[in-house]
Amino acid sequence: MSTEYLLEVKNVYAGYVKDADILQGVNFCVYPGELVTVIGPNGAGKSTLAKTIFGLLTPHTGTITFKGEDITGLKSNHIVQKGMCYVPQLKNVFPSLTVEENLEMGAFVRDVSLSPLKEKIFAMFPRLHDRRNQRAGTLSGGERQMLAMGKALMLEPSLLLLDEPSAALSPILVTQVFEQIKEINRKGTAIVLVEQNARKALEMAHRGYVLESGRDAIEGPGLELLNDPKVGELYLGAGRRH
Repeated sequence: MSTEYLLEVKNVYAGYVKDADILQGVNFCVYPGELVTVIGPNGAGKSTLAKTIFGLLTPHTGTITFKGEDITGLKSNHIVQKGMCYVPQLKNVFPSLTVEENLEMGAFVRDVSLSPLKEKIFAMFPRLHDRRNQRAGTLSGGERQMLAMGKALMLEPSLLLLDEPSAALSPILVTQVFEQIKEINRKGTAIVLVEQNARKALEMAHRGYVLESGRDAIEGPGLELLNDPKVGELYLGAGRRH
């Protein structure tokens, strides 16, 4: 299997119950430092793909390789230690803890001084610095998404999986969160962005995948997919959240 990829998913079948696979032979790859977006209709398997990559689901068939190492079936806590982090759509912060305590929890597996890491996150997300002593449960939706990403970045991952980061956010907050995602990627972190807001996601992606019925139906450069009439007709018309 090729080691030129940071991540390679090869012919993966996976699902939540036996003999009912949601992923139907997905092939997917990410190069180091790349921003790759995954779009498609509801039920296509986008979030299932992210969960399978991160070890929350075990493939029934196929392989997942990260940094040249087979991680198929590996549990999430071991995958984190190898340099991959996952930010789920929901329940992605500890609401009773402060912003600063959430960041510290994000680095629970690291045996290093956390102060420089926290300051790095606060520089990236000034809003979090202003609210460092505020309980996460009192933050706005956009601020919670920033905290969830900041918490994951405390581990300085090579790959960040983001599952629907724009869900339920206002258009202004969507723009702010997407700008932060671009900045994280510009600083060298590879990102897999699972997103219903297909238009915005493709605009900033190096490459994109369209999932349909659990398969990688279309793949190509982000702007190429954005301008593809077939992709536009099937997916981009419903890409914006209202």
